[in-house]
Formats: sequence, structure tokens, C-alpha cells
Amino acid sequence: MPRHLEATIEAFPIAGTFTISRGSKTEADVIVCTISKDGVSGRGECVPYRRYGETMDGVMADILAVSKAIEAGLTRNELQSAMKPGAARNAVDCALWDLEAKQSGRSVAASIGATGQDPIVTAFTLSLSDAAAMGADARRNRERPLLKIKLGTADDESRLRAVRDSAPDARIIVDANEGWTGDNIERHLTIAAELDISLIEQPLPAGKDEMLSRIKRLVPICADESVHSTADLSSLRDRYDAVNIKLDKTGGLTEALVMKAEAQRLGFQIMVGCMVGTSLAMAPAVLLAQDTNYADLDGPLLLARDRPGGLRYEGSLVYPPLAELWG
Repeated sequence: MPRHLEATIEAFPIAGTFTISRGSKTEADVIVCTISKDGVSGRGECVPYRRYGETMDGVMADILAVSKAIEAGLTRNELQSAMKPGAARNAVDCALWDLEAKQSGRSVAASIGATGQDPIVTAFTLSLSDAAAMGADARRNRERPLLKIKLGTADDESRLRAVRDSAPDARIIVDANEGWTGDNIERHLTIAAELDISLIEQPLPAGKDEMLSRIKRLVPICADESVHSTADLSSLRDRYDAVNIKLDKTGGLTEALVMKAEAQRLGFQIMVGCMVGTSLAMAPAVLLAQDTNYADLDGPLLLARDRPGGLRYEGSLVYPPLAELWG
């Protein structure tokens, strides 16, 4: 009996509003790819991202376009050249990983050498707002060990100081979402160093970040929009200290594992990040993040409801997935 591929769109309400410098949303729209064979099904979830030119309809079309090849036995390795990196390939790739694990009885964790079942600390994201609101949000979450704050405005200093004052003991990641400029980045870096910020993510726009190779990086800088796949890494060594690996950028766990190994070889710190999605999207990323510097896998914590049987979160700890969810 051949394999069968299906793709569905699902929506999950966000708890309140999630805001970054590029806009706000109140709902997480995800696409789930399911590949079945002989009564066994594997699933993968992706989140199309408009910043990279992706739409729900376009990603759905890309997934369905490989359905005949999947039914004919296309392998994960063959998938890497059959589809371009991005959300669509991520959903298909992770569905294949899940199907293979369920068919073989060998977990994905065992297959990739991530067999430790210890939980990892994930960052908890504070949405962009005014300084008072962000300070209050930080105060409510001050016991979390790692906070990530969304910035990228004309007045990030007041927001930074409000958050640090409200959460004096937390490690803090700043995500500027390409919102800083050549005119203000050195000032922002000085303030970040003063406030003991641990990491700054994508301060300048992708493609316009060469200045990072010429200035003193007082706080480690992490590439996000500037890095998508393994091929990008070597050109970023002079301007970034860390890279954010997201499965929706790499196009799945298969490429992410290659990228992680190469990033480690090149000496980058590694963050494993996510879009705002459910536990199904986080599950493979939790395994990928087992021995990295930072995990930013709080997507389900930002939702008003997760899918049934989701990941186990205890505060900022996230546990590896159970086989019933994924892998």
C-alpha cells in the first residue's frame, strides 16, 4: 500500500496579542502535513512566514505538489532537493521523521543521538509594547531564568531599562527584528552591555548587516533573518557570534541537523528558535536544542490553548516529546 499525504490548516488563538516591530497578531495559523502508510501516520507542523514571502495558500500548494512523489516513496534525503527550504519542506520532512519512527519503533531522539530525557530551559518572550507595559510583563515573569524581549523601535532604551529593572536576575535576549539602524546600533549595544544583556538577535536588516563586521560587538550578536541554511554560515563569521536555527527556515529537521553541526564546527553559539506554533512544531526542535546555547521554544506558552497531548512545560522548562505527540 503506498503512502498517502494530506495537509490541513489549523488556527490556535494567542493569549492576548503577539506584537513585534513588523506587526501584531491574535491567532497562530499553522499547516499540518500528515503522511500515512499501513495504518500508521506521521505528522509535521509548519508556520508560513510573510517576511520570507510565504502565504498559507502557497505553502499548502507546495506541500500538495510533492504528494505523488511521497506516495511513490520519496525519501527524506531526496526531499532536500525536491523542495526548497522553508515552511512547506519543514512540514513534510518532520512528518517523514515521525512516520519512520512509528514504523520502525526507533525514536527520532535515538536516531539523532538526542536520547537524554532531561528538560531544557526555554526563553519566554515578552511582546513589544510601551516601556511601562513591558516592564509590568517582565515583573510578572521575573522568576523565569531566560526572557526574550521584542524591540526595534525609536525608543528601545526605555523598554530595555524597564525590563531589566523589573527582572534584575533574569538572563535577557533582545530581538530587534531588523529594527535598528547604522545610526543607533552602537548606542544600543552600549546600553545592552551596561544592562548585562546576554544576546542580541538580528539588530540590522538582513542583507544590510555588513556594519557588524566593523564595529565592536559589546554583546554577542545572533543572526536570524540573515541565516536560513548551512550554505549561509561561512559568510556570516565576521559579523555574527551566534545563529538562530528554526525548522521553518531550514526546511525541516534533516537540514537543521546538518546546519547545527556546521555551525558548531565554525564556532558559532547556537539558538534553536521557533515561530508561534503548537507543541507539534516545537517537538522536533526540542530534540535539536538538547546541547545548544539557547532554546527559544515557547510557542505553546504564548497560545490560549495548545493542541491535545502537547509538550510538558513546567515554568520555563520544556520536556522532550512523548511518542504520542511526535517522534
